[in-house]
Amino acid sequence: MRPMRSLLLLACLPAFALAETPLETRIDSHIDAKLKSEAHVPAPQLPDATVLRRTTLDLVGRIPTLPELNEYLQSQDSNKRAKMVDRLMASPAFARYQAYLFDVMLNEGNPKGRKGGGSGSLSEYLVMAMQENRPWDRMFREMMLPDDADPKLKGASDFLRPKLADTDRMANDVSVAFFGVNVSCAQCHDHPLVHDWTQEHFYGMKSFLARTYDAGGFIAEREAGIVKYKPNKGPERSAKLMFLTGATIDSETLRDLNKDEAKKDKDVADKAKAEKKAPAAPKFSARAELVKLALQPKEAEFFSKSIVNRLWHRFLGYGLVNPLDQMHSENPPSHPELLAELAKDMAANKYELRRMIRGIVLSKAYSRGSKYDSESQPPAASFAVGRLKPLTPMQMATSLKIATTDPKQWEGLKPDEFEKRIEQVESQARGFASLIAMPGENFQIGVGEALLFSNGDRVMKEFFADGGNSLLARMKAEKPEAAIELMLRTTLGRKPTAEEAKALAAFTESRKDRADEARRQMLWAVCTGPEFRFNH
Repeated sequence: MRPMRSLLLLACLPAFALAETPLETRIDSHIDAKLKSEAHVPAPQLPDATVLRRTTLDLVGRIPTLPELNEYLQSQDSNKRAKMVDRLMASPAFARYQAYLFDVMLNEGNPKGRKGGGSGSLSEYLVMAMQENRPWDRMFREMMLPDDADPKLKGASDFLRPKLADTDRMANDVSVAFFGVNVSCAQCHDHPLVHDWTQEHFYGMKSFLARTYDAGGFIAEREAGIVKYKPNKGPERSAKLMFLTGATIDSETLRDLNKDEAKKDKDVADKAKAEKKAPAAPKFSARAELVKLALQPKEAEFFSKSIVNRLWHRFLGYGLVNPLDQMHSENPPSHPELLAELAKDMAANKYELRRMIRGIVLSKAYSRGSKYDSESQPPAASFAVGRLKPLTPMQMATSLKIATTDPKQWEGLKPDEFEKRIEQVESQARGFASLIAMPGENFQIGVGEALLFSNGDRVMKEFFADGGNSLLARMKAEKPEAAIELMLRTTLGRKPTAEEAKALAAFTESRKDRADEARRQMLWAVCTGPEFRFNH
């Protein structure tokens, strides 16, 4: 069947038929059709061990333990991959790690943001939200309209609070985080390259947020307000309450505050500070109108597509739209029909994040190999080849803890005991994670990280000591050949190749007089090498 014809047939299926087709199947239908139409040969599917490693890193932020690896490889269940994904997503670690990634995402562009994310009150809110599987539209609403008096919303206000002193930044950060649109270039003039964005769009978004202010440590909103701006040509203008689509909200509150209203605002702020209570919301809340408008069926296309694009980028390493904050008509998606269908599915299923994540990681597009046996490699936007993804600080630190621990420590644990042990490892890893920079799009290991691993006493003491329940202590009790295999299976999830086994055995033999140090050097080399440093 021709690719275009298959897409047309898929589009013509009734809604109930689409709903019965697994999300991963629909994803692969679109990706495979375009691969065929562009004559790109996809990389082969990953072997089981690498699928397990990639998925475990992406879903729960760590490498698999040796018992997990052995169990997965030994399983003959034809549905074992789906069961593995469901097991990982049911783990408390899934909520913690995905919350960590959302924390990083929502603090993007914040110079005062946390180095690797994952701490502070917003993180606490995100963990709670992920544990409860709150839909993304609800999380958006709760972060935009926080209520510090509600224990279920504790920390939600930490998204807006750091931005209160700079409403220009607030307008752009909200647009980037939730709608995939960077409107900052339209602040001083209409965007010079993108006709979609004008000053009217930037100041329209700002109008929804400019009334928000700090009232004694709480987020408050004024009863009225007007944003004025100077265009390149012509007189000063008053901004409308206008969304990115051009939709507007009419309101009598689009005016300057009078003296009495300004005094009332000050009194409200003073009272909130004295009583340590958040002020009541105004009768007309511009922020509430933004939330309401952004989730209307027509306007929600930005909201739906943006979160789908973010999740796709998170798990495949490259967005359907790149850069992630440039969703506009002059930067079309690589697979427009796929993005539209996934966005529609997201909205139709009440913005359930777990459903979308599950569909993406069960697709063939997700589990393609990152090696390509040709000098001419297909473009990243074809998703013909798996993309190398540098480990996040928490992935790196937690995985190092697991990789350098005797794998016997994970044997025989009941599920709840295993999860408690994992949480302890994460807690122990958090301090080290703070020393590592969050990788960006064009990742290169920085001087700081290189020095940390090359000369840092902390690294050697925290991960490469050979006492207690360490992997090095276990290797000491094994014969050289068995110790080498144990090391690579525990750290990289595979057996050594014949060449590796020969080289490592020769290295061990040449250092018989300092065998402990030889084992430490081998383990250090594996854990600081590129195969460990990347999710591949």
